Amino acid sequence: MNTYLRILSFARPFRRYFPIYVVYTLLSIIFGLLNFTLLKPLFDVIFEQVDPSELNQYLEKPTFSLTIDYFLHLFNHYFLQVADTYGKFGTLLYVCIIIIITVFLSNLFTYLSGVVLAKVRAEIIKKMRMNIFEQVSQMHIGYFSNERKGDLMSKMTNDIQEVENSIVQSLRVIFREPATIILYFAVLFFMSVKLTLFTILIIPISGAVIGGITKRLKKKAIASQESLGRIVNILDESIGGMRVIKAFGAEKFMRSKFDQETDYYAEMNVSMARKNELASPASQFLGVIVVAGILLYGGSLVLSNNSNLGASDFITYIIIFTQVLNPAKEISRAASSIQRGLASADRIFEVVDTPSAIQNSSNPISVEKFEECIHYKNVSFGYDKEKVLKDVEFTLSKGKTIALVGPSGGGKSTIADLLPRFYDPTEGKITLDGNDIKEIKLGDLRKMMGIVTQESILFNGTVFENIAFGLEGVSEDEVMHAAKIANAHEFIVQLDSGYHSNIGERGSKLSGGQRQRLSIARAVLKNPPILILDEATSALDSQSEKLVQDALTQLMANRTTLVIAHRLSTIQHADEILVIKKGKIVQRGNHEQLMEEDGLYRNLSNIQSV
Repeated sequence: MNTYLRILSFARPFRRYFPIYVVYTLLSIIFGLLNFTLLKPLFDVIFEQVDPSELNQYLEKPTFSLTIDYFLHLFNHYFLQVADTYGKFGTLLYVCIIIIITVFLSNLFTYLSGVVLAKVRAEIIKKMRMNIFEQVSQMHIGYFSNERKGDLMSKMTNDIQEVENSIVQSLRVIFREPATIILYFAVLFFMSVKLTLFTILIIPISGAVIGGITKRLKKKAIASQESLGRIVNILDESIGGMRVIKAFGAEKFMRSKFDQETDYYAEMNVSMARKNELASPASQFLGVIVVAGILLYGGSLVLSNNSNLGASDFITYIIIFTQVLNPAKEISRAASSIQRGLASADRIFEVVDTPSAIQNSSNPISVEKFEECIHYKNVSFGYDKEKVLKDVEFTLSKGKTIALVGPSGGGKSTIADLLPRFYDPTEGKITLDGNDIKEIKLGDLRKMMGIVTQESILFNGTVFENIAFGLEGVSEDEVMHAAKIANAHEFIVQLDSGYHSNIGERGSKLSGGQRQRLSIARAVLKNPPILILDEATSALDSQSEKLVQDALTQLMANRTTLVIAHRLSTIQHADEILVIKKGKIVQRGNHEQLMEEDGLYRNLSNIQSV
């Protein structure tokens, strides 16, 4: 119930729609009810049960009042006039015309209420989808290492869709169907209190049976949605890694893996369908039993003259009661469908309620400029229990360049990731101009940094959009200037639409070197005071590497730069080189100093010069 109410809380900003929806719905129900109450005078004409002496009271037109008696009196007044003037056929025609009008109005207001509800439904789903996307986009980098990407995508697409199809769709059932039942029963009570009390006593049996069925659905629904998340994950891995799959002949393995998961998903859905599909037939069968009981009990009352109902009244009563079964069926169907939606909603809220490990402090410091230095003070870090970094300490002064080198897996990229707070140190701290970076506003901190990663991250869009990514009001000349510095201008202008060419998903239409140069151009355009270059030239050919390295050297001259490199030839100009091994700084100094030492740096340099 709490999950359901939480979903409905997303509708609070749209409360302005509620009054008009209520009005449309009530009018729809009222006019729909008139369709069936008008059957009584129709049957009276057919069965010749109109008693002229009883109709004399309707000869005069009634004084207006907002009561049921007024409208009944008004209808019978005109009914009597038509009967006197046109006879039975005219009376039938009169009743049929009114039925057509009420049917039209009932459907018109049903349509209008549906349109209003569709607006609310669309806004609720949009708000939920934006809520989970905003939460995911604010999560720390470590969260994405622990979570399956496919499962996250499934929660943001399939689970949201399931909520829309079941729970939000049930908003109509929440008000319309109970209101329909209440109004219909009000008419039934008006017609016969004794018979209606009898029906109320036997209806709860149907509700108890349906309730028992729906309780078993939620567990299966959770398993089904989790399986769907794994299917999306396998698809994402397969499509993204198709080159490797084909190269290693792993098609059969991936097909088997996909087949097993889809098999399990199908099994869960069939199990759910057995229970879900049982709800409607069960409610219909029980409803027929109820109608049969009313026919037996009510018919005996009419036949024995122990009821105030005549033959036409009783037939009308039965017809109206059968219409109560439709909203009852809708409620039972919605109850079973909601269980699946609740399972999806729980998965969504599990993400929404997960706090990010990286957040602003309670009173963050606003910083606009970088003035002095960055200081790593006894920094240690571990992804789990094992430490990746151990007591790392160094100072990066403004305008200087520090390079991190060493064997793979030593912790170089982790040191760089701590600076923009992709992770926080488990011990020690990092300061910027004396301020702990945990106390600085995240937006201000990252605004001062330009990052070029080892893997060039591009987006499905144009060259211009990727270079100007995250920046507003950027001119094409500025983008072009940044591209020239990154040695990207020449190949860009050769594309079909130049800077407005689409580069495909993740830049798939470009070569590795071209993608990397666009990433460098993006960092150049941002023009930050601090640069983080994680193997920024690793994907370039020798000629492009030299040109880009020259451009980066010029760019780094007036900036504070943290460089990670495997190719030692690219960082010989660094003011200080830190040699990282197994999470520790084992050597430090400039290139000349380190080459004089008999240590890891000289060994690495000798290996690369061979």
